[in-house]
This record gives sequence, C-alpha cells and structure tokens, in this order.
Amino acid sequence: MKQTSSYAAVEVAGQLKPFTIERRALRPDDVAIDIQYCGVCHSDIHAVNNDWGNSVYPMVPGHEITGIISAVGSQVQKFRVGDRVGVGCFIDSCTTCQERDREHEQYMPGLVMTYNSQEAGASTPTYGGYSKAIVVKEGYVLNIPDSLPLDASAPLLCAGITLYSPLRHWKAGAGKNVAIVGMGGLGHIGVKLAHAMGAHVTVLSQTLVKMEDGLRLGADSYYATGDATTFDKLVGHFDLIISTVSAPLDWNAYLGLLKIDGALVLVGVPTQLVPVSAFALVPQRKTLTGSMIGSIKETQEMLDFCGRHGIVSEIETIQIGEVNEAYTRVLKSDVRYRFVIDMASLK
Repeated sequence: MKQTSSYAAVEVAGQLKPFTIERRALRPDDVAIDIQYCGVCHSDIHAVNNDWGNSVYPMVPGHEITGIISAVGSQVQKFRVGDRVGVGCFIDSCTTCQERDREHEQYMPGLVMTYNSQEAGASTPTYGGYSKAIVVKEGYVLNIPDSLPLDASAPLLCAGITLYSPLRHWKAGAGKNVAIVGMGGLGHIGVKLAHAMGAHVTVLSQTLVKMEDGLRLGADSYYATGDATTFDKLVGHFDLIISTVSAPLDWNAYLGLLKIDGALVLVGVPTQLVPVSAFALVPQRKTLTGSMIGSIKETQEMLDFCGRHGIVSEIETIQIGEVNEAYTRVLKSDVRYRFVIDMASLK
C-alpha cells in the first residue's frame, strides 16, 4: 500500500478537506497514474451531499481523471510509463458475469465505481480523482489523444461520454434534428459532439442568456423554453431530444416536440417522479428513455472522435483549495462550463 494525499468529505454535506488515503500495491495487470487534472462533476456534489442515499464516508470524489502513467504491472501490454491517460466513472465491471460485456458493461451487475464503491472481491473503498495518484486495472484505463490537452479533456471522461453514447445510439448525424436541453456542463459538450456528427443542433434553454455561446460552439438554433411560444413553434420538429437537466420539466410538452418515432433521452436525473401521459407517446410511437455514461470501449471511441475533431470542454481551472467554493458556484450555475482541478496544487 502507498499513502496518497487527497481531498475528502468525511460527513454528509461536509466541506472537502485534506485527507490521506492508501492506494493498493501494483498488481500484474495494474497501471499507476500520477493525476494531473480532475474535473468537478455535479455528480460529485450529489454524492458528497448524499442526495441519492448511498454515500459512504470518508469520500474522495472525482471521476474525470487525466494524468501520466508512473508505473505498470508485469502483465500490462497496452500502456507504458509516460503515456497520457484517463480514468472515468468506473474501474471494474461485470464482476459477477462469466464474461465481460464490452458493449454494455455500464449497465451490468457488479459495476465498481471510481469512488463511493468497493473494490471487487474486497471491502476496500474506492477513492476518486481529487488525489495525487490512482491505481487502476489496465482494461479500465483510457488513452488520451495527443491532440487533446489534459486539462480540458478531463470532463470528457464523464460529461463527454454521457452525451456521446446516446447521440451515437440514436444515430445523430446528417439529416437529423437534435435538441439539447440545457446549456451547462453536459449540454455544451453535447452541442459540440452533435455538431461534429453532422446533425442540425438546437439548444433548448430556460433563457437566451447563453445563446451566443451555444451558437459559437456549434448550435444552429437556440430557443428559450421560458417562452411558451417555443413549444408551439417546434411541435413535431425533432428526431432526438437529450435532456441534460436535473430540474423537473413538463415532459408531455417536450414529447410534443418529437417527430414520429422520435426519442426523448434523459441523461440528467430529476429526483422527482416523471409524470407522462400515454397519449404523449402512443399516437406517434415516441420514446421516453434514459442513458448512462458508456462502456470503456465506447469511451475510447469518444475520445478518439474528440481527438479528430478537436473537441474538449470549456473549462475554468481551479486549485484544490478552491473546490468547496466551486461546489457552491456549480449549484448557482456560475461556471462556463466545467471546473477542472489542477492537482499540482495538492501537496
């Protein structure tokens, strides 16, 4: 075991503070990574605050990790010391399956999350990327293309794949009208990705405050959902709508914006129940569904796609000592568009 500096929450909704953790000794199939940057995801805040009722403390958040490999196990084949790599939302999967499902592993039993989870076959807690170093099985480490900076690519490990997976699954591309609901940390990456895929991209946001940004990042049109006439103008317009927000919406109104066989996909997770009329779905065979991150295989595909198209997150880089303030600002939507922690600031 090796002691590592980190920042942790030690109680529900507590302030993140310096905390020493232990990382396991290198196994034959392990990769050790010196963490350079870690994105601040809204999920980190939910976890620290126990909003989902499954939090375990002490907790070291962070699942948008980029860094440099410092050591590799004796059986590692894909990586070598000095490689630029990333770690996303999970570090093991299909732990009860006879064979790893490389296409759908994020939905399979036994998923081991990067933090607030337990290592497979052990009672050892997993600690995330608000730390100096991490040790991960080779199969759950991702190559960061040389064309992408490590800081601005960190949010791709969660926000990027969260949008890429449904866009690919529902075949966003040329000739498709795609709407992104919410112009925040998730939504702005969705705009970039859908644009690069060739879709006609519309942002649906509460106001027009971020319209200039949305159009600059690749949106073809931008509408305020706070204006009731928007829903009249866009009836039956979209093949795909991806909602990135966790606030409750008028789901029936949004379903009314879909074409026949259109899909409304939730990647943001409202805590309230989702009331939907059957008549919003049945007459035109519309779908209301959800999507969660992506497999390691798909995440690498996403990173390679972003490398080819020069897609990264719009970020504000912070020091680790500013993370509590960053949490407060995220809750106020006071960031454009993701915070990324420079882990060199952690001593």
